[in-house]
Amino acid sequence: MEELRRIDLNLLMTLHALLLERHVTRASVRLHKSQPAVSHALAQLRAHFDDQLLIRRNGQLVLTARAQSLLIPLEQALRNLNDLLGASQFDPSKSHARFRLSLSDYATRRVLPGLVRHMRKVAPGIDLAVSQASRETMMAQLADGELDVALGIFPEYPEGIHVQELFPEHFVSLADESALPECGCLTLDEWLERPHVMLALRPDANDEIERVLAAMGVRRRIAVALPHWSAAIELIAGTDLILTVASWAVGEMCKYPTLRTFDAPLELPTLSYQQAWHVRKEADPANQWLRETIYTCSQATR
Repeated sequence: MEELRRIDLNLLMTLHALLLERHVTRASVRLHKSQPAVSHALAQLRAHFDDQLLIRRNGQLVLTARAQSLLIPLEQALRNLNDLLGASQFDPSKSHARFRLSLSDYATRRVLPGLVRHMRKVAPGIDLAVSQASRETMMAQLADGELDVALGIFPEYPEGIHVQELFPEHFVSLADESALPECGCLTLDEWLERPHVMLALRPDANDEIERVLAAMGVRRRIAVALPHWSAAIELIAGTDLILTVASWAVGEMCKYPTLRTFDAPLELPTLSYQQAWHVRKEADPANQWLRETIYTCSQATR
């Protein structure tokens, strides 16, 4: 208990915000405090821990090793204190929380509009901060406490991560009618010979389609790799390119009357679109409400 007497517990709240936001101004907004007050608190925290905690690198603040080691136990300690004081209820209509989500371009279009409309009605004080990242980065950000919930396809996930299915999905192929035979479909050899568009955050990503092809011992030519599915559809019209993508992603085909969908000539897996969170957030009332809300809103898109 001697260490607790040496520090103002309010500084721990400031430390938590600084470690999560990695930015003095954003931390001040999160805490509803002035930027000078947070800067002064950071100076006190540096003196207390005898560590810089946040250092500037390549134009942005990053955590020192000491700060990184503090994040998870600090979050656990603050949650335990919150439960001890009886603040276990969460009222979304009165909350001014800020949730951090990571969504793909696809999920941003499919899930986010309904989620935001619902939250503006029932929880107008809650803010959302949305980012986009690879699956591996999402898992790391959940573990580090940088995210509250991640949405995506997670066939594998590390210990400490919980997932829930939101809805199933399946693949379809898309091409311009001028690039298809009269039957409107392609054989496997024809499909493999055509240039393809791949949706991925990294050009060398090994997604579900690539894994199936690798198991078959065949390859396709990736003529264009990009992370934005809405832009990918625009690339197809008037070309010989083929795009194989989640079926809901082709919902705006009415804008491109020459585009046609067809079944890919190989057996592709059904996808399970999921939300993921860290076990530390499992019993948190605010995070529980967020997950329930995401699930409910996602069902309207099925």
